[in-house]
Amino acid sequence: MEVRPQLIDALSALRDCVAAVRLPLPLPGAPRARQTRDELLAQLDDYLVPRLKDPEAPLLAVVGGSTGTGKSTLVNSLVGRRVSEAGVLRPTTRTPVLVCHPEDHHWFAGMRVLPHLTRVWLPQQEEIEAAGGERGPVEDNALRVETAGSLPRGLALLDAPDIDSLVVGNRMLAAELLCAADIWVMVTTASRYADAVPWHLLRTAKEYDAMLVTVLDRVPHQVIAEVSRQYAALLTKAGLGDVPRFTIPELPESAGGGRGLLPDSAVAALRSWLAHRALDPAARQQTVVRTAAGVIDSLNARMPALAGAVAAQYAAAVRLSGAVEEAYALEAERVRKLLARGAVLAGDARTRWRGYPRDSSATELLDALAESLMALLQCAVAAADERLQEAWRREPASGAVGGGYAAADREAAERIGMAVRRWRRVLEELAEEVVRGMERSVAPDPETVAALLAASLLGGRRARAAGEQLAERIGAQGALRLRDKGGELVTAYVERVLHEERDRRLAPLDALDVTPEPQAELIAALSVLQKER
Repeated sequence: MEVRPQLIDALSALRDCVAAVRLPLPLPGAPRARQTRDELLAQLDDYLVPRLKDPEAPLLAVVGGSTGTGKSTLVNSLVGRRVSEAGVLRPTTRTPVLVCHPEDHHWFAGMRVLPHLTRVWLPQQEEIEAAGGERGPVEDNALRVETAGSLPRGLALLDAPDIDSLVVGNRMLAAELLCAADIWVMVTTASRYADAVPWHLLRTAKEYDAMLVTVLDRVPHQVIAEVSRQYAALLTKAGLGDVPRFTIPELPESAGGGRGLLPDSAVAALRSWLAHRALDPAARQQTVVRTAAGVIDSLNARMPALAGAVAAQYAAAVRLSGAVEEAYALEAERVRKLLARGAVLAGDARTRWRGYPRDSSATELLDALAESLMALLQCAVAAADERLQEAWRREPASGAVGGGYAAADREAAERIGMAVRRWRRVLEELAEEVVRGMERSVAPDPETVAALLAASLLGGRRARAAGEQLAERIGAQGALRLRDKGGELVTAYVERVLHEERDRRLAPLDALDVTPEPQAELIAALSVLQKER
């Protein structure tokens, strides 16, 4: 199989685009899209790119199936000795075991395939039993590599964990190992051949047009003909009628925790078929080309589907952020109108203004105005959040960022209070600066200037007298300049408060980094690959 370097480069670029995909929002279809991304990465990293780079590498036949179907016993029997642990405990196969001919060992000792799995080499089981010991546990995320001269050169068998294991990590690893296979060997039993899980994998193999072989194991002798006929009918109905089938009868060696080996006659046909695939050049070529081409062809449907999921994520992110922007923009406009109408001069602030200066001091008036401004901004933020919450209830994706929204909301009042206090301090500093520039004999109290300035800025027409009193104390020109600066200050602080609260609601969404670029990059990478083919 001759492969041009440009094709491998195109696949590597496509792989990087797939790896860059992020699907953090809990949209309908997102779990399936994440699975598609993971399967694509597994096939590209563990099978397709390594296979195209090293077409002469041994064929890898991955033996998969449900819990208790006898995969490990089958692998041991094909090899002729115990290389994979089988037992009555479930899940049985915990650590994947790869067995190859000794002269093929170097192909699997390195990280050419399954690079994330640590290689482990242990003494042969016979040596351990002869010494009176038991094989110890192997660390997680490991691949045990064994060699056996009974296997033909150019063929490796991999005993995968159960595809329906109760352990999630085992199920994920089993699916990933199948993605690394040149040949999928699917094992089922007379009692489980109609189960949904193995049929899902059979349909997946058909979708990829992978080289597939099925083994119907542990079939009682008295029903072997009927069960074989029914199983063949199911395969034909699923469009898999041409898939090679091997039937193994129920034997004493099938029980007992898998410690026995099946008779050579029970597995001879399957062993011969696998050996033919590895040793016959035409059969080997057909196997490699079919599986590799099938995976590449499947990209034509899987990549656009993944790109569509990316587009859906970005559209949802735009809707979520748009709801935040709209809610705070509407409240910002409402606050501007309220400030222009003098809405801050209400409640205690209005009472203090009416009693000033006879019954209220300048400090008390300034305190009341600051408190009223603070309340106005807190109400605005609460109203924006309520509007935002209502919009987000209609969005399934909001669950990914709702926690950040709640955290921002809890401390909003404290942040708004600090901002208003800073505004007041800057306003007082403006008043002090004006007073310092006046002659000492006519200079008014800075606190009085600050209180009158705040009242004139926040009180609207009801506090017109505040502007007149301010002009009397510092002059008309000075009052006009001071009010201009003060107005800019109010606008800046009000906008800052609302913008900061808006940005805090957007921050969890921004942190997800949902962008439109991956969609275009996926389609572009697929287009380049199609041209290179």
